[in-house]
Amino acid sequence: MKYAAKKLLTLLVTMLIVSFLAFFAFSLVSGDAAIAQLGTEATPERVAALRAELGLDRPLLVRYGEWLSGAVTGDFGVSAHYQVPVSSLLAPRLPVTLCLSLMSFLIIAAVSIPMGVRSIRYEGRTGRGSRAFAALRTVLNQLFMAFPPFFSSILISWVFGILLHWFQPQGNFPAFSEDPGGFFWYLLFPAVSIAIPRVAMTVRMLRSTLLGEMNRDYVRTAISRGNDRKGVLRRHVLKNAMAPVVAFLAQTMAEVIAGSIVVEQVFGVPGLGRLLLGSIGYRDWTVVEAIIVILALWVVLSNTVGDLIAQRIDPRLRLGGDGE
Repeated sequence: MKYAAKKLLTLLVTMLIVSFLAFFAFSLVSGDAAIAQLGTEATPERVAALRAELGLDRPLLVRYGEWLSGAVTGDFGVSAHYQVPVSSLLAPRLPVTLCLSLMSFLIIAAVSIPMGVRSIRYEGRTGRGSRAFAALRTVLNQLFMAFPPFFSSILISWVFGILLHWFQPQGNFPAFSEDPGGFFWYLLFPAVSIAIPRVAMTVRMLRSTLLGEMNRDYVRTAISRGNDRKGVLRRHVLKNAMAPVVAFLAQTMAEVIAGSIVVEQVFGVPGLGRLLLGSIGYRDWTVVEAIIVILALWVVLSNTVGDLIAQRIDPRLRLGGDGE
């Protein structure tokens, strides 16, 4: 329990630092909001009155405290461009991005783990066919790792959208409330685009970890005593190798949401990515700040959950050897 409490405390401190840095940075970038609204020809009296109305005449820490208390309850202020509460802009878009990220992660885990385990079963075979298969596997793995999500998004849109007409690229995105099946079907294609390079990276990482574990003394001893290699791999090696794999998958979970920002633009998905890029173009820093804090929370939370799961798999990972 001490390990979990430390991780939770670290999460809270990290988010506090990230939120303050974001608030401080965008306070500098946005400049004087009163002058931006009134123009440079406004009288000093009007500027001072608007600054007081907007609360800009108060110290930075006071304004940050008010913003933080509102952000905890979901109130991120009012958008300067859209003139509506930021929370009303985030509410319909956040679930779309989260669904896209979760689908990408599920594809990565469901494909890469079986592929990584299967690739290790035939390690050490010296036949011509085995060597050719190993060479082909290496080439394909390197090729897919080199695919950036935006490039695979363009290919998938062209093949499955334009040629095969399986979906309408940049078409009307189906709302979940109206067409749940169409909603997930449309998200499947951008999810695959995000997952392709991460699947290749995860397979390579899992394969390397399993190979290192297979060379340990306890594995060689178990096999020399007549145990089946496949059974040893399934019962012992895979469990002992899963801790670093879980940590890597947690990092992957944190990174897929960053990949969704560009992919949403290619597929026309109305998620946080499109709102973020649009708000940057409009210099709507209130919206940008809120999205950055949400993305940071996703990243920190993913890594924290990954560390807790890895610690459950391998208790030796507890910091300082704390017991429960």
